[in-house]
Amino acid sequence: MELYWYDFFCVGLVAAASIGSLCVLWREEGRDRAGDDDDDRKLRKSLLAVGGQVDHSWLWASCWRGVHPGWLLAIRVGSFAVLGGFLAWDIVEWDPTIFVYYTEWTFTLVMIYFALGSILSVYGCWVYATKPASTNRYVNEPLTSDLEESDYTSFNTYREREFQRSKLGNQYTEEYILQRAGFCGYLMQIAYQTSAGAVILTDIVFWCVIVPFMSNARFSLNLLMGCMHTLNALFLLIDTSVNSLPFPWFRVSYFVLWSCIYVIFQWVIHACGFSWWPYPFLELSSPWCSLCYFAVAVMHIPCYAIYAMIIRMKDSVFSRLFPNSFIRSP
Repeated sequence: MELYWYDFFCVGLVAAASIGSLCVLWREEGRDRAGDDDDDRKLRKSLLAVGGQVDHSWLWASCWRGVHPGWLLAIRVGSFAVLGGFLAWDIVEWDPTIFVYYTEWTFTLVMIYFALGSILSVYGCWVYATKPASTNRYVNEPLTSDLEESDYTSFNTYREREFQRSKLGNQYTEEYILQRAGFCGYLMQIAYQTSAGAVILTDIVFWCVIVPFMSNARFSLNLLMGCMHTLNALFLLIDTSVNSLPFPWFRVSYFVLWSCIYVIFQWVIHACGFSWWPYPFLELSSPWCSLCYFAVAVMHIPCYAIYAMIIRMKDSVFSRLFPNSFIRSP
């Protein structure tokens, strides 16, 4: 296969994006951020506001006070079942080679999130059922803007919260919370934050580029393809409206890595003899490929930003409209 300068540009772009993402994750996931930045201060403030006790209940608890975690479990199990049905339909309709498409990769990633979320929600329901009501803080305790203004019902509660507050100020960071949540919770967050950006990218490219300009025998719009490029975002947004998961900016790096892995996968299978490109704008033999690769790379930032804005709007609007019922995300 003959190589051109724009091929080397594309390879260099993917390599730079991959290395840059890994460097960001190495710095952000591994360093101690106790009190060093605004995100950490907001995290500590949020944790203090819900009682000063740090645990992993925000992985399975609803952002709506009084809502049993079983509702979030039902959303996650139901979403997984429906998406699984459509993915099975897709495989039967086309055969397993359909996984050469980015859509199926992202669709599967969303299902992985719902599967992991269901497991943690089952555990959360068990915790909710076995712990005293007073310890289920996401459901029963009122939200306060300042810990010192809270009225403590007993000296023991006051002493416990003061201890937790002191400990929080020195030790509790997002990484520590993730350790408490366990590996499953960490993977669930990565799947959630990666798929959030990926579904926006997938659906925008499909509805705004492929359907209007690239319709052919393989890209013709039908009910299955329409659902595959709609339900992924719909069910994720429904879950977002109920869950308490954070959405840190630096984890856009996982989203970028996810796309880089897909592109590298395409290069490998074409080097091994695969004959056609599922997305024509990724074809390396085109003189426009460098511009297309660069445009798609840049799109990752606004796609992730769109979902981050949705979560920010959820916190801002609902906390104002329902101050006694809504709990802001950590």
